[in-house]
Amino acid sequence: MTMDVIEPRSGTAFRLARGQRLRVVDVEGQQVSDLLAFSSADVREVISNGRTFDYEESIKLTVGNTLWSNRSNPMLEIASDSAGCHDFLLTPCSEATFRHFYPDATVHRGCFGNLAEALGPFGIAPDAIPTAFNLFMNVPVDSETGRLQVLPPPTRAGDHIELEAKMDLIVGLTACSAYASNGGTFKPIAYEVL
Repeated sequence: MTMDVIEPRSGTAFRLARGQRLRVVDVEGQQVSDLLAFSSADVREVISNGRTFDYEESIKLTVGNTLWSNRSNPMLEIASDSAGCHDFLLTPCSEATFRHFYPDATVHRGCFGNLAEALGPFGIAPDAIPTAFNLFMNVPVDSETGRLQVLPPPTRAGDHIELEAKMDLIVGLTACSAYASNGGTFKPIAYEVL
């Protein structure tokens, strides 16, 4: 199957059936991709960072970890991961994010706006968009102060993550728009359903 490409600073949404795998590739290196998942049966069931941290007992998620829903059901299992660096703390960047962190830059609708547009046809309203699983995003947490940093991803061209659907899903996926997340550059993201 041919890989689909998400152009820089854009997003998409699609169905992923139970048992299918989603492979996401950082084509050029140092690019983040925000991932959301909703149950196809009821879009009010959505990926949850809180449930995931609770059940996986870690904020560092990689091969063998499961991403859980707000209803405590497994949604996606990480089957392969050459990057080993992802974030599940920060929300998708938005127009408000740009105004807050980049006051001298042109305001962009960000991943939030891109996801809202892509998920709208599936009946998912903007207010239903939760914290994303930010693929390849580098957000170290200071163990003493709890302070967060957003640093460029350590990924190289071709790094990937593969996730297996544990239920029928609607997935939202982006090529992130925020400067800090991508080292000040914007690149494409590739994906395929296996």
